[in-house]
Amino acid sequence: MKTDTIFYRLFQSCPGIFFELINYAPETAQAYQFSSVEVKQLAFRIDGVFLPITPTSQQPIYFVEVQFQGDSQFYSRFFTEIFLYLDKTKLTNDWRGVVIYPSRSIDTGETKRYKELLNSSRVSKIYLDELAKKSPPSIGIATLELIIAQEDKAIAQAQELMQRTTEEIQVEQQRRELLQLIETILVYKLPQLSRREIEAMFSLSDLRQSKVYQEALAEGRQEGRQEGKQEGRQEGKVQAKLESVPRLLALGLNIEQVAQALELEVEQVRQVVQQSSGN
Repeated sequence: MKTDTIFYRLFQSCPGIFFELINYAPETAQAYQFSSVEVKQLAFRIDGVFLPITPTSQQPIYFVEVQFQGDSQFYSRFFTEIFLYLDKTKLTNDWRGVVIYPSRSIDTGETKRYKELLNSSRVSKIYLDELAKKSPPSIGIATLELIIAQEDKAIAQAQELMQRTTEEIQVEQQRRELLQLIETILVYKLPQLSRREIEAMFSLSDLRQSKVYQEALAEGRQEGRQEGKQEGRQEGKVQAKLESVPRLLALGLNIEQVAQALELEVEQVRQVVQQSSGN
């Protein structure tokens, strides 16, 4: 899954995060609908747009672009799409552009012909690694920070974020969608982890009662039954768990946590550690 897809899913499920990002109250999202828009006459689509729900309102249209790779032609394309859309739409609202970068080093687009726009209040550039540090950050900002977190810190951040989401988000659907997005971010950031290992992350974060965890657990059990039928022996499932031990240890979990997560005996995990040390 591409990074921009994760952001668009996040803004679709929790649009208040976007407005928090540009220093507006999250409640501002209630006046907007996040979607993609198509200019049929020109056969192109803009993926990230916040449109006012009430067409006659004075709220501006927000064009959102997530840019995680350097592109010298980015601003040319960005402004071209905006102005083509404005030319064809019946909406008369003002507009704003928001570009989200992981860091300034990725902001490599040619700006000479667009200085007036870029220096105006019409365009905001967000660098995720420079977000104002609050203690603790809101759940929305913490979710964005997880996307750019270093791998060795991502698990701890995700566990804390999942716990906060479970405790602080009162709306069931929003809580479920946010937990699913956190899981998606982990899979995206840690592709070396299997589904079983992602399930272990959920069990370690005290989220065993969440729907996301229960769904993951049910899927894991189904996979286990299928593996058992195919292999014809219990040892195959145990071996699969043992093979996950080094990866979980490398990600910062201790022996007891790994044993709990994978439902193994502590001594089994210790034996894997000893074997790895001897090789």
